[in-house]
Amino acid sequence: MLDPVIASRLQFAVTTIVHIIFPVMSMGLAPFLVYFTWKDIRTGKPIYERLRRFWTKIFAISFVVGTVTGIVLEFEFGTNFAAFSTAAGELFGGPLAVEGMMAFMLEATFLGIFVFGRDRVSNALYFVSSVAVAVGTWLSAVWILIANSWMQTPRGFEVVNEGGQAVVHLTDPIAAYLNPRFGYMYVHMQNAAVESVALFMAGIAAYYVFRHHVWGYQNEQVDFWETTLKIALVALLITAPLQVLHGDMYGRHVAETQPQKFAAMEAVWETESYVPEYLIAVPTDLADITDPRAKDLFGLGIPGGASWLASGGDPSAEIQGLDSFDAEAPPVAIVFWAFRAMVGLGFWFILLAFWGGYRWWKGQLLEDDLLHKALMGSTLLGIVAVEVGWIVTEVGRQPWVIQDVMKTSAGVSPGLTGAEATLTLVGFVVVYALLLALYGYVVVRIIRNGPPGDEELDSVEVPDENREVPPAGVTNDD
Repeated sequence: MLDPVIASRLQFAVTTIVHIIFPVMSMGLAPFLVYFTWKDIRTGKPIYERLRRFWTKIFAISFVVGTVTGIVLEFEFGTNFAAFSTAAGELFGGPLAVEGMMAFMLEATFLGIFVFGRDRVSNALYFVSSVAVAVGTWLSAVWILIANSWMQTPRGFEVVNEGGQAVVHLTDPIAAYLNPRFGYMYVHMQNAAVESVALFMAGIAAYYVFRHHVWGYQNEQVDFWETTLKIALVALLITAPLQVLHGDMYGRHVAETQPQKFAAMEAVWETESYVPEYLIAVPTDLADITDPRAKDLFGLGIPGGASWLASGGDPSAEIQGLDSFDAEAPPVAIVFWAFRAMVGLGFWFILLAFWGGYRWWKGQLLEDDLLHKALMGSTLLGIVAVEVGWIVTEVGRQPWVIQDVMKTSAGVSPGLTGAEATLTLVGFVVVYALLLALYGYVVVRIIRNGPPGDEELDSVEVPDENREVPPAGVTNDD
């Protein structure tokens, strides 16, 4: 049986890695649905109704599965990390409770109107429901990331002894909730969600466009997929460069506030200047190939690149090495390679965005089969980038569950045995794998069925008063 600390950490990692897929999909789809709804109401053009109804199906299934898997995560704090819950419950429980009462209720209530109320409410209320669903979705991330960012850069608290146990008391809610990490984490996460969904939409649309224009398969809904491809490409042109620019600022912030995590990201073992930004690196001793803490690396990199990143432009800046910290180092290889995967994918997304933008500008977007293949191959890479980024965030701060305050090993439930933790780990792996497979099956079915046809659109009777004549100067071609 596994050690209860290791088994608990693996269980939380597995459940989080699966769960994060669903909020990313719902958060990323939310602004698209607001746009489709606005265009549908304003122009009355059927293509926007098709876009709204098709992508709403994937949003709804993502919301449902995300809610189920998210609730389980909160229970894990009690079952596997009871010591952490007792110590930090006053601060950690507040944001989670508000998330459930405010954001979730707002999202769930208006989602019912948004999904079922097109023919029952006015255009104004229907558009408001789309905005409310989007706001609720993004508010959920606010409270979750407040809790997590506080664990990265804790502020506004004091540790007191209650009954022989150290307990965190909230002394300054504003300082705690608006801790230094929150803004960086929230912007990076939300932009990543929209970017991931843009890649998802572009990859699927490219498949159908490729089949129609390159292979010659007839597709009556090809205009739907062409419009989807163009809208996704616009979103990618905005979010991909922003993600890399913001990521640079985020990395500098991590170097200032969590120097041990930054040293692990760059595999810096001894304090030094002119640290290169390794593009690839391997241990110099074959015996260290499987050692996640391999120290001696042979690498190819940009001279002074890591120092430049840490300081914001000074290639001679000094980076504190891992051997200078009292706490043990995190699993360096995992953090090191996850960071490189995230950054590499970020630059790939920029290349894809400008490649597609250029071909569109040249009038060749629909005929570039190589671009279509690249987009198809990148359909899920946005999700992969979020996953490895989350691994950098969470594995990189080990051994701390609350940075410099409480170690992860001290947060595990004191009565939890290795057998119990291992058994629940196996159970969660099986259940979450089944949930993920079921979600994938449903999404693929939705995609294969395609957007609603004319008969399905005509089956929804929108009241005449909700049929607006497009404003002067606006045509159905807008």
